[in-house]
Amino acid sequence: MELSRRSALSAIPAATLWAVSQALRAEAAPPRDATTTANTPAPPAPSDTARLLRNTVAILAGTAESNARPEVAPKIDAVRATARARLAAMDRAGHDELFEGVPLGTSDPNLSTSYQYLYEIALAAGLPGTTTPDADATVRHRVVDGLARLHDDWFGEQSKGYYGNWFHWEIGIPGYATKTLILLRDDLAEQRPDLTAAYVASMDAYLRNGKDGDVDLDSRFHTGANLADITTNRILQGALLGDEARITKALADQLTVFATVDPYQPRHGVTDGFYADGSFVQHGSVAYTGSYGKGLLTRIVQTVKILDGTRYVPDDSLPGVVLGWIADGFAPLIFEGWMMEIVKGRAVSRTGTGYADVTAVVEAAVDLSAHTAGGDTETLHGYVKHIRQTSKAGLDPTAFVSPVSIARYADILDSPVPATDLCPAASHTAYNAMDRTVHRRPGYAFALARSSTRTSMYEYMSGENLMPWFQGTGAHHLYLSGTDQRQAYGVDHYTAVPPDRLAGVTAPAGTRRTVPELYGTLWYDNPGRGFTSSSEAQNAYVYFPRATQEFSGGTRLGTYGAAGLVLSDDAAYAAQQAGALPEDFVAYRAARATRSWFMFDDEILVLSAGVTGSAGRAATTTVDSRIADPASPVAVTGAVRDGSPWQRTGTAPPAWLRYADTGQRTSVGYVFLSGPPPVVALDTVTRSRRLVRLTNADTAVTKQVFTLSYEHSAGARPATTAHALVPNASPEQLASYAHGPLSVLSNTEQLQAAAHTHLGITAANAFTPGTHRVGRLVIDGPASVLLRRTEGGTYAVAVSDPTTARRTVSVTLHGRPLRTVSADPGVRVHHVPGGTRLDVTTHHAYGRSFTATLRGRA
Repeated sequence: MELSRRSALSAIPAATLWAVSQALRAEAAPPRDATTTANTPAPPAPSDTARLLRNTVAILAGTAESNARPEVAPKIDAVRATARARLAAMDRAGHDELFEGVPLGTSDPNLSTSYQYLYEIALAAGLPGTTTPDADATVRHRVVDGLARLHDDWFGEQSKGYYGNWFHWEIGIPGYATKTLILLRDDLAEQRPDLTAAYVASMDAYLRNGKDGDVDLDSRFHTGANLADITTNRILQGALLGDEARITKALADQLTVFATVDPYQPRHGVTDGFYADGSFVQHGSVAYTGSYGKGLLTRIVQTVKILDGTRYVPDDSLPGVVLGWIADGFAPLIFEGWMMEIVKGRAVSRTGTGYADVTAVVEAAVDLSAHTAGGDTETLHGYVKHIRQTSKAGLDPTAFVSPVSIARYADILDSPVPATDLCPAASHTAYNAMDRTVHRRPGYAFALARSSTRTSMYEYMSGENLMPWFQGTGAHHLYLSGTDQRQAYGVDHYTAVPPDRLAGVTAPAGTRRTVPELYGTLWYDNPGRGFTSSSEAQNAYVYFPRATQEFSGGTRLGTYGAAGLVLSDDAAYAAQQAGALPEDFVAYRAARATRSWFMFDDEILVLSAGVTGSAGRAATTTVDSRIADPASPVAVTGAVRDGSPWQRTGTAPPAWLRYADTGQRTSVGYVFLSGPPPVVALDTVTRSRRLVRLTNADTAVTKQVFTLSYEHSAGARPATTAHALVPNASPEQLASYAHGPLSVLSNTEQLQAAAHTHLGITAANAFTPGTHRVGRLVIDGPASVLLRRTEGGTYAVAVSDPTTARRTVSVTLHGRPLRTVSADPGVRVHHVPGGTRLDVTTHHAYGRSFTATLRGRA
């Protein structure tokens, strides 16, 4: 879909936003002389800070108008019920507790929770437009007393603070405290007029590596979503203090988050944020749109709302940037109201994910629509209605942050704008900056997770996602339309399916232990060797290690795509082998394989070569794994090469198989083109959700688990396999593949290629340097190439560099000379003896696809 502010991710380059931020910094600085004063924009009027505070209260507590709406009543009731529960816990508090069951003094999560509870009480005590009995004033005074006690006895004691996780001290606690100070600013002025300034001074002191409590943009902690949280807090603190310099400086810092990340020239060395292809990265290397990304989206849209009507923002371009994030970064990753697991890091192990994750995106779209115009507004409204209509869990607006957003959401649902997805039903999205691919067609979505020297193989942290080891090594999720995805994926999928049997994964035989099992703590603790809870070594080798090979990526041609991956050890094993890690540090060796995915309309063709467990170990390649309710009627049927029915106990290998869950009305077909006979397993298992996350309730999950795999024997020669996934396939459709249209043209560790005769597509991944020939194509590798010929004699070519390290890639199409119809910048087409050659400048393209359309001479 074309948007009037489309491509907002790149419409405002980093340099432009940087210039704006520098102008704001100059505005925040005191003038040096009369000339400087004359050239500096007029500072915002004092009334702007009051407007900023009013806007913030409206976001948090609503307005008299919004809170009178019947659609908002459930939210108001929920806020009050929460506050009553918190007050009851405050009444029962014991020694060194502000709330019962939340002891203070050694636990930073408990300190943060205490601030959260105070905020929730303050929120209910000051809801605009609702009756305020005398008791509410008493309640507000109790909250002020609680704030004073927490500060005087714990948070304000710098010598005692900053234990545990830095996040609580720099982001979590300041966030709750600042919002509470805003909600109770009148009561504080009467009861404790000194407390706000004292809090701000303490919050400044906790900011890691900052000068005079300022944000340090060179700190690895002050990036992406974290930076947005920190700067939002500081904007609000500036409003409370009437400190114009703090507000403008914080906004200048936050503007750097809006800038599209240039991986070749990162500002302050930061690679966290949104990339030109829509990728979002946090922690420097983790694909994180569905967790930190949605947090950033929420915070940035709130900033737009907080600053509404003030002169702190120099122009109206920021909503366009955020619209681009939603359209390019989020929409392809949301399928029928479900946020895909491949971009959620450790959050995949949480119980409240999937449909609930999308609530934040919907609220952001609702709020952003109030700051756009014309077609952009209609586009956002249509997308909100689309998610509401397609989500199997519905959407509970009570979970929105703001009562105003709930009222606006109700108005959108009542509007005549038709429901429209921002992502076309047939699309292919290559998020090469975070090694993710999403391929969508009417009826299904295929999501693929890869890793490389640029991106992490997985994320574990804080006792979450305890068994993540293979989630970024070719694991896929195949979402089927019309399904309640909670029955197919989410936390129960990771609970029921063993980590080495995730769909798409090649894993070596052997047992791995979780971090708590290995070391008895949530991390590897060895300060003398640089391993503390938040150290860079912990990140690199425990929490989210990267792979050690650079080939991971692919190319896109219209709605079709190719992706390739070379499996490798992670950074921890490589460092251990190099003798760079302590002797008691445990690392695991990976399997080996060269893999390709060619994504068409009805099929995803998967090729693997050089498959081995390495070091003499056995290995398993899982074609697919699916879960179902234990009572659901699941059947696995198929046929052998001569067309006779496949027998599970027979010896003849299947030509195709079909998994069908009639309870969910879903099916997936599997067509086998080459390789060893697949192994089918269908078992009922019961496991606890605590297996994947320590803080999950010990809830037993019972599921039917279907796995389809190739088993590679220990010491056997490296295996080669080829199969196709066919979503929603019928037996008749699967039987037809005996006559095409798929054909494997090459399947080696050097070149993997295939053709789809009905579509006229040839797809290839060349993994090694040198010349690679496939049909009429000659590829200068490594490279990924798609070629499509239409019936009219036109050729469309797409080329990318999956290593992101090459300056140029060359592809030659043999045959009669072709003329250029169109070509992307960076593509040079010229004739060579026997054909037409494309020289593609891939330098600094970061895996982006380049396309050209050619036609024979008349």
